[in-house]
Amino acid sequence: MRQDVRQGGRQGEGQQARADAPAEPLVGGVRAAGELGLSRGEFARAVQLGIVRAAGPPAAGGAARYALAELDRVRSAEGRPGGEERPGGDWQDALRERVATVGGAEAAAGVLGVGPSRFTRLARCGHLAPVGYRINRYRAVVWLYLAAELREFAAREPAMLRGTAPEADRELMAAKADLRPRRWRGRHVGLLLRRTADPWERAAVLASVLPEEELRQAVPDPAERIVLTALAPPPPYGHPQVPVAAAVALRLLKAEPSEEIHWYRTSLDLALTGARGQSKSTGERGPT
Repeated sequence: MRQDVRQGGRQGEGQQARADAPAEPLVGGVRAAGELGLSRGEFARAVQLGIVRAAGPPAAGGAARYALAELDRVRSAEGRPGGEERPGGDWQDALRERVATVGGAEAAAGVLGVGPSRFTRLARCGHLAPVGYRINRYRAVVWLYLAAELREFAAREPAMLRGTAPEADRELMAAKADLRPRRWRGRHVGLLLRRTADPWERAAVLASVLPEEELRQAVPDPAERIVLTALAPPPPYGHPQVPVAAAVALRLLKAEPSEEIHWYRTSLDLALTGARGQSKSTGERGPT
């Protein structure tokens, strides 16, 4: 009995110690980027790709914060891949290589070692997924690609870099197809879904890519639409603020082909089923 009491006392002391322990230090994005030696854009890309994970409640105004332990984890992971010291020992170079992007067909084609026209065909036919975009002065979309992924594609698919285009690509080009927006949306949504397990937040991610009329049909309850709108993710980093450019970019955020819209509507239906079930069982977040 005394032994049980002592054990209980030690457990109680341990619980009290944990309760009294100071909260894990959290820092803002500017300091976190500086700790990792990244520019603002590089850090935003690292967060987008899940390389750096936000922690704790956001700061006033909704800005994400990051644990110092998370920054240590990133430094360790980049400096010692597989537990071994990286050649040269520069973990910052390794991290920058993972988030480096190239924009436009000419720059991306240079990484692949092909001509711009071949690169454009590969991208339009969906062989390469953009990681971001920017709108240039002429209000044209300039797609951004991870340089590391381009190099990996070149090593993995050398036959795609020479010779004639496969029949499927020729058919797509004849139909003037362009899968780049759809491939970017799919990647963007997938990355956002990986960052949350909350059922309503996941439903909001899927709802955010549906055109307004499609969303009204998929979610006829106005109260649910209010919740989904409140939880909708912000536009991705680099989304333009100038109205004329923002109008161009806004079209990229919404699903367009009918089969793509159908996929997101079906996925949203499944997500809402889980979210509604959570609300009924816990009374938390969202209509019941």
